[in-house]
Amino acid sequence: MTVLLLEDEYPAAERLQRLLRQAAPDAQVLAVLDSVAGALAWLDSNSAPNLIMSDIQLADGLSLEVFEQTVVRSPVIFTTAYDAYAIRAFKANSIDYLLKPVKLTELQAALTKLHEWRAPAPASAALPSAPDTTAHRLERLLDALPRAEQHYKARFLVRSGEQLLPVQAAQVAWFQSRHETTTLATTDGRRFVVDYTLEQLETLLDPRQFFRLNRQFIAQLPAVQRLHPHFNGKLLLDLQPAPSEEVLVSREKAGAVKSWLEG
Repeated sequence: MTVLLLEDEYPAAERLQRLLRQAAPDAQVLAVLDSVAGALAWLDSNSAPNLIMSDIQLADGLSLEVFEQTVVRSPVIFTTAYDAYAIRAFKANSIDYLLKPVKLTELQAALTKLHEWRAPAPASAALPSAPDTTAHRLERLLDALPRAEQHYKARFLVRSGEQLLPVQAAQVAWFQSRHETTTLATTDGRRFVVDYTLEQLETLLDPRQFFRLNRQFIAQLPAVQRLHPHFNGKLLLDLQPAPSEEVLVSREKAGAVKSWLEG
């Protein structure tokens, strides 16, 4: 089985490949791509893989744009921290929609669906009484989604001297990762060290409110005050309160940041 992996975060890509090796030892990952542009170019010049595993948010936009801009005949398993795109996902040959962090058992179940999807249909399935309509495919995808409502982290317990203080997620302006330490900055300018990596926080925070700007920063919407064009298509962001270093967004991710800010 050949697999194309669309994922813009290196740790997440590495983890998915480890899970895939456990769930399907015969799988061959043809490429790991981090952008919509890269995926479109690869699909244009290569044969269709047996499977595409795709995050929703890539470096330069939503992976769903790939499937809207070109004909993709490969089945797709989406692996994402976002649960808001399921309806659009089913149009992209989606056979499953796994919320991060992906569990091995969930991936194994999704691959079982893939094998069933590819298996020849029995004669009875060809009868007019059971058409594979868009409505039926949508029902199957929605049935596959987790039943429990997605809950995002509402508060953090932080240390201040000898005390522990609760900080509401709404009070957080941004998180910064520096020298393997993650700092939480509140809207009133306080700073606290938290025991989470930015990768972990991405799965815990509401993506409508928080966005991973680059490898060092996750910011909440109200903290982003202004955007300035920078060299080579990058963006320079003014955050409030201001961090001690510049916050730059890559050219590849600039469009996604603008889309997030626009809502």
